[in-house]
Amino acid sequence: MTAAYQTERAADVTLRFLAAPTDVLMAGANGVHGGRVLEWIDKAAYACAVGWSRSYCVTAYVGHIHFNRPIPSGHMVEVRSRIAYTGNSSMHIVNEVFSADPREGIFTRACDCLVIFVAMTEDRKPQTVPKYVPQTEEEKRVADAALSRVQLRKAIEEEMLKQTYTKDSTAPELTNRFLAKPTDVNWGGNVHGGTAMQWIDEAATACTMQWSGERTVAVYAGGIRFYRPVQIGDLVEVDARMIRTDSRSMSVIIHLRAGDPRDGRENLPVAIHASFTYVATDVDGNPLEARQFVPETKEDKRLEQHAVKLRELRSKYQPRPLVTPMRDDYKITD
Repeated sequence: MTAAYQTERAADVTLRFLAAPTDVLMAGANGVHGGRVLEWIDKAAYACAVGWSRSYCVTAYVGHIHFNRPIPSGHMVEVRSRIAYTGNSSMHIVNEVFSADPREGIFTRACDCLVIFVAMTEDRKPQTVPKYVPQTEEEKRVADAALSRVQLRKAIEEEMLKQTYTKDSTAPELTNRFLAKPTDVNWGGNVHGGTAMQWIDEAATACTMQWSGERTVAVYAGGIRFYRPVQIGDLVEVDARMIRTDSRSMSVIIHLRAGDPRDGRENLPVAIHASFTYVATDVDGNPLEARQFVPETKEDKRLEQHAVKLRELRSKYQPRPLVTPMRDDYKITD
């Protein structure tokens, strides 16, 4: 028996574990909160990216996540991550989250999304990755689907970067501030992307709960763009602002800023921005009518139109689906 061995370079990774009571954000909630699911996705995608590149990797983008249903505490969770396409230093990774009552063993999909990682050298410069060449028809279809999202992603990012956010607003808003702790960092010494996304969801959840007076859950997340790493000891400021309400949904823009607290809170650079959508629910998890927010200032009215524009862009580009409906459920057979 050998004391050590090296695995082959694999294009996919599967993580399996039990959802714990500590994965639920608040007492009485019907399932794991969206931020924790995003953290699971990011960890699985990170393992996939590192396994393919054989180097340290950083999250660059997460997009187009529909949370189809809650994942109850006690469910067996399976997160599947696989390479769809590689650029020079980037890896586009398709992720699917399934869960099942372990007593039944029937897994159904909870959500899926695309995550982009960039491989880095030891001095944190982009590093060339091995080219992934799809072989089967399904692999080629998934690669084409990933590429169909490139222009949409660019258009969304350009639209989000056009916006400015000042105090000229009466919109519901909530800001969390804290220091990044050693327990928040990944193996490269920076805060894990999944941890940062959990912070984002927590701030946006609190903002929408404060406005609606009800429990709220994330149903969509998109345009999550990472600009710079967050390090141990950084002052982190997560600002969530509601920009639009529909009959049931609440659209929220979140900015995560972070930097050395000695430089002052006013100078914190943006590390991540994101767009989330929430719905309020009753005690049984059924969606409720949204309390309506009526924009009053010029900035609020402009940002409401920004939310409309983001929706129009997703409708205009219509990216091809990453996963096929036939894989929505399966039963454990081993």
